[in-house]
Amino acid sequence: MQLEIRPDPAEVGRARRWARARLVGSGVGADEPLAETLILLVSELVTNAVVHTGRPAVLRLSLPGGEAEAESESAPVRLEVADRSGLAPVPRWVDGEATGGRGLALVDGLADRWGWSREGAGKSIWCELDRCERPQQDTKVYDIEAAAYEGLAFEAV
Repeated sequence: MQLEIRPDPAEVGRARRWARARLVGSGVGADEPLAETLILLVSELVTNAVVHTGRPAVLRLSLPGGEAEAESESAPVRLEVADRSGLAPVPRWVDGEATGGRGLALVDGLADRWGWSREGAGKSIWCELDRCERPQQDTKVYDIEAAAYEGLAFEAV
């Protein structure tokens, strides 16, 4: 399933609402941490596409357990944002006072996997979230890993 995104900051809210609506019937409850993480990731990747490229984009979601899908409940949730800019994501350093520039560092910290690839004349930035619950000990490891990203940001252009 996919949503066409116009190069307008108001599209970020529309993308979040669309993604929430797609969760219905997918087996991912709206109050699950996975749903909240997914919506945050949608927000970050769509914002990057809209703000940094100024071009239309496409948001794609693959949610296991949908009406037309035969994937198992353990299949990952996949989110992709394809835009028409051929420029690769560029790591940036930001100071503690900066109000932006942390989007892909956040994606890196929240997603189980992420990356990007060329798509036609543009690119696609994707991330995946595993459906299984993370053990409590992984949460502590994540907190330590997240501290390593302080000051590091990525800009998707």
